[in-house]
Amino acid sequence: MKRFFGLLLLLIVVAASTVAFVLLTPTGPHTETFLEIAPGTPTMKIAAQLQRQGFILNRYVFEALHVVRGGSLKAGEYRFDHPSRMSEVYSRLVRGDVYTRALTIPEGANIFDIAQRVEAAQLGSREAFLAAARKDTALISDIDPLADSLEGYLFPDTYHFERLVTPEHMVATMVRRFREAAALAGLTTGFHKVIIIASLVEKETPIDSERPLVASVFENRLAQGMPLMTDPSVIYAALLDGRYRGTIYQSDLAADSPYNTYKHAGLPPGPVCNPGMTSIKAAMSPAKSNYLYFVAAGADPAGHSRFAATLEEHQRNVAAYRHAVHAGGTQ
Repeated sequence: MKRFFGLLLLLIVVAASTVAFVLLTPTGPHTETFLEIAPGTPTMKIAAQLQRQGFILNRYVFEALHVVRGGSLKAGEYRFDHPSRMSEVYSRLVRGDVYTRALTIPEGANIFDIAQRVEAAQLGSREAFLAAARKDTALISDIDPLADSLEGYLFPDTYHFERLVTPEHMVATMVRRFREAAALAGLTTGFHKVIIIASLVEKETPIDSERPLVASVFENRLAQGMPLMTDPSVIYAALLDGRYRGTIYQSDLAADSPYNTYKHAGLPPGPVCNPGMTSIKAAMSPAKSNYLYFVAAGADPAGHSRFAATLEEHQRNVAAYRHAVHAGGTQ
């Protein structure tokens, strides 16, 4: 009998030692390796996958750990770059510590800018993102049925996406963030006009305090049937046609595009970028002014816009701007 209990004790010690070894011995890759767990994968299959790919030593010990510690293992893609204890692997899967890449969309970025950033972040190709941004207009059909792309509705923010994210998921996330921002701003109707004007305001001045005044100029010109004559829309027309060369040429001003606000009165067909909250609020509540003209802050070395109610006053502002340019030695 003593021999039996001695043998039993020995077996228990060996088993405990084995389990401890499996639990505590760091296992896994020494270089960057990705583990992808599909949604709905049961724990037993996750354990088998982990053992098969070398992230743990024993699937059954992992299953026992799940019984003891509980918790739900999250689907997603995980990044490993060093051997880890089984408990660390388990904790990461329970936390859903999936690998993501940051994608920052600055205020005023257009779909071409965003597509380039997506590619630079290795989240997909520029062309695939542009295709999704142009195709998935159903995401905003209830608020802007006239939209022929998602331009204007991809809200500027920093996003964190998994490496294998689809372009469709990215644009849907950005539109959802836009809807949240619009709700906070109190924007519930008139999206088409507000976002177009907000996009023009965003591109015309980087100075928050000037944005309601810039919006007022656009509103005043629209009320009088004057063409908006805003450079950002001309640049956008050139971008759409693939002919933008970094500056505006006479041929751009003569182009027969509906976005050419020098040739066509009224609003352009859609937004020219994705505006931030300040520009959206400015478009919703423009300042009360009699201004019809301005020299944009972005072009003025003095660092502010110059507003005018009359053409004569505007011409003086243009002359002052040109003098500032020459004095600054930029021309």
